[in-house]
Amino acid sequence: MESNQATTPIQSEIPTESKKSFPKKLTLIILGGVLLFVTGFFVIKSLLSRNSTITTANEIVWWGLWEDETVLKTVITDYELKNPGIKIKYVKQSKEDYRERLTNALAKGTGPDIFRIHNTWVPMFKSELDKVPASIYSASEFSTTFYPVATSDLTAGANLVGIPLEYDGLSLYINEEIFEKAGKNVPNTWNELRQTARELTIKDENGTITQAGVAIGRTENVDHWPEILGLMMLQNGVDLTKPTSKLAEDALDFYTIFSQSDGVWDATLPSSTVAFAGGKLAMYFGPSWRSFEIRLQNPNLKFRTVSVPQLPKTEANEPDVTYASYWAEGVWARSKNKTEAWKFLRFLSESDNLQKLYNDTSKTRMFGEPYPRQYMESLLKDHPIIGSTISGAKTAQTWFLQSKTWDGPTGINSQINKYFEDAINLVNSGKESKIALEPVAQGVIQVLSQYGIKVQ
Repeated sequence: MESNQATTPIQSEIPTESKKSFPKKLTLIILGGVLLFVTGFFVIKSLLSRNSTITTANEIVWWGLWEDETVLKTVITDYELKNPGIKIKYVKQSKEDYRERLTNALAKGTGPDIFRIHNTWVPMFKSELDKVPASIYSASEFSTTFYPVATSDLTAGANLVGIPLEYDGLSLYINEEIFEKAGKNVPNTWNELRQTARELTIKDENGTITQAGVAIGRTENVDHWPEILGLMMLQNGVDLTKPTSKLAEDALDFYTIFSQSDGVWDATLPSSTVAFAGGKLAMYFGPSWRSFEIRLQNPNLKFRTVSVPQLPKTEANEPDVTYASYWAEGVWARSKNKTEAWKFLRFLSESDNLQKLYNDTSKTRMFGEPYPRQYMESLLKDHPIIGSTISGAKTAQTWFLQSKTWDGPTGINSQINKYFEDAINLVNSGKESKIALEPVAQGVIQVLSQYGIKVQ
């Protein structure tokens, strides 16, 4: 500032004592030392921050998706108290572009120690997933502890590569008021569902649907059409890696008949979730977590879920087939903390801690994550929303036909979905299912080969 500027003194004729100058050599030494210190500081800082995900040697970084840190605080604190010197850093990730961000972080060497993956993502991450140590879960203990579908989904080669902390799958949502008013029973088979849907569909004088029976038949406004179609095909015995059989054609035709012929759902309607929440849809397919959205949109809606319909049984002891869609935790193969990371996941997956997580989560929403352990089924089997999900978990199957996994345009779910979406749209436009499925078979082989899956 101007007030701090020194004026040039007028030289006096009276000689003054000259000031001693600072030795130039010493000045250079000090400046060099300062420069060396500053340079060293930034070099060390750069090295320490190269892996920004891990801040200390004993800190385990965990990338999650759905739960807030406050919900996990109790179990994390419990573990840290029992394991002095270990710190757990939970980082809640946005679901948007999650798969791509995780892939990029791992490729750059800055990935988390623990990360969440969808049950169908193992082929995409198998090179980055550490195998579950036998000291954490042996193969036999894992298979008797968790549902069979988890053993199948979370295996790469001969190794287990993940631990589930929850389970979810497709259920049939019922608008109880619509059913009570019409005096209808809940359908148990697909034929019963089809008949009930026709009887519960209401149209005005112009033929516009004012109350839809069930949301099936389309792709643009049926939120979980991939899982519904996948369920139908698996129940019908289709090998989804070769979807060109008569069984696949029949399943595709049956899916589209609800819109094409029965007229219980059409393209003019809003998304199936919105329609059900608005009380304008009698039956809706979705996982348990959709109930949070439905309750938020319509707190007064009276609804529950039931098991998904089945095909008629050829034998009395023939098991039901349900459809799984859940998330699990994996450990990064290159993590320096993977031994402790696995110990933490074993701790989290114990029944007592799963119950703590469920109870703490239930304080912030309708219910917590459904338990992944088989013998905990009895604790939730009577729940009005997740009871049906848990009841069908032991006989669940699954495949890459999955919606809302946010795996990005190059992800295995998105690519597989697109081929089957095109097939549904072709049938709805009048093409034969056999013709519609031909490019699907070729596309499936191409997509699976990208992730090292060979079709026999």
